[in-house]
Amino acid sequence: MKGAGEMVHRQAEMLCGESTISLRVPESAIILDMKPLVPIPDQEAAVHAALKEPLHSPPLSDIARGRKNACIVISDFTRPVPNQVILPPLLATLEQSGIKPEDITILIATGMHRPNLGEELVNLVGQEIVDNYPIVNHYCRKSEEYRKIDEIDGAPIEINKVYLNADLKILTGLIEPHFYAGYSGGRKAILPGISSFETMKFMHSFKMIDHPNVANCVLQDNPFHEYGIRVTELAGADFILNVVINKKREIAGVFAGHFNEAHLAGCDLVREHSLIKLDRRMDVVITSGGGFPLDATFYQISKALICAMGIVKKGGDIVVACECREGLGNPEFSEILHSTADYKDFCDHYSNPCDFTIDQWCAQNIYEALDHAGRIFVYSPGLSEKNLRKMGLVKIENLQDTVDVLIKEATDVAVSPDGPYLVGTV
Repeated sequence: MKGAGEMVHRQAEMLCGESTISLRVPESAIILDMKPLVPIPDQEAAVHAALKEPLHSPPLSDIARGRKNACIVISDFTRPVPNQVILPPLLATLEQSGIKPEDITILIATGMHRPNLGEELVNLVGQEIVDNYPIVNHYCRKSEEYRKIDEIDGAPIEINKVYLNADLKILTGLIEPHFYAGYSGGRKAILPGISSFETMKFMHSFKMIDHPNVANCVLQDNPFHEYGIRVTELAGADFILNVVINKKREIAGVFAGHFNEAHLAGCDLVREHSLIKLDRRMDVVITSGGGFPLDATFYQISKALICAMGIVKKGGDIVVACECREGLGNPEFSEILHSTADYKDFCDHYSNPCDFTIDQWCAQNIYEALDHAGRIFVYSPGLSEKNLRKMGLVKIENLQDTVDVLIKEATDVAVSPDGPYLVGTV
């Protein structure tokens, strides 16, 4: 029985790396939680069924019949796509339709991330697929690997030639909220997944990221999304296989067929379960980087900070838990964070297209969040106090102790255990 004046608490399980951190929060706090997504009992059977009865498309077996070869685009290791569940039925369908394993190339849409090799590649797709199918990484800086197919506002749109030259083109991926494209999956496998560095400079420019409709769960009048559709139509996409997963990363929806129509159906499911409307902004927002693999580097934590910024008051506090086992991220990203004083300093330099630097877009979001929030506290075993202090971030050693102090002075507190996988709006 609670004593007079004793605060009632409840637990929130914050994603951090491959585990969770139990956080005690007051009962008055708003816990942002996805509506339950029931997993599909027989996931492999569901994938087979989606390939046979796709949305707005003939069955994949009909499309594949008579094709000489195929290219399947998959996400890289930063996305928890259940490749070892969705790829075997897809590959089996292509082989049954007459395409030999050696003629089916799996192309990893690395965007500007590092290649996935060795044990990491085995973890991505499974040993059997590594042993039996050609697998290539996309390298955005190797000019011999891509070809120009369009030009937008003077910028070249250049796409991987392995994909462009394929007789059958298939996109796979995960549909979840995305802070630029509205939702991941679908057309995003091509742009930016297998695009060149010059194309990235346009799609991730200061001006593009600064556009008000380049935002989570927004497709209408979102130029990032609209350019993705335009380029996918030009590059060609014969079929997509996208999935939606629940908090336990079990498949809860399979969306196969037309690259846009099937993707939109998946977006509808994500919107229903991952978007929460709040009636006011918060004094304190406590969030996570989304757990591994998303929180492997601080580069990806910009997604969590943008989500938190969307619901915290101007000058409010943000607390984020993120493992960051690989540190800050690429050297270029780290250099931006260590050499930029504040949001104004960032804008003065990087708003000029001539000064574009790889990974500046995530730095742009981090400085934007810093400018909006009063303080940002970071619990991260993988980052040093020195790393964070240079950015104006506060490293904390104990998540619970920090939260206990902050909530004493706060009226409205929101907790988002899943970080960027759930989007709050006001």
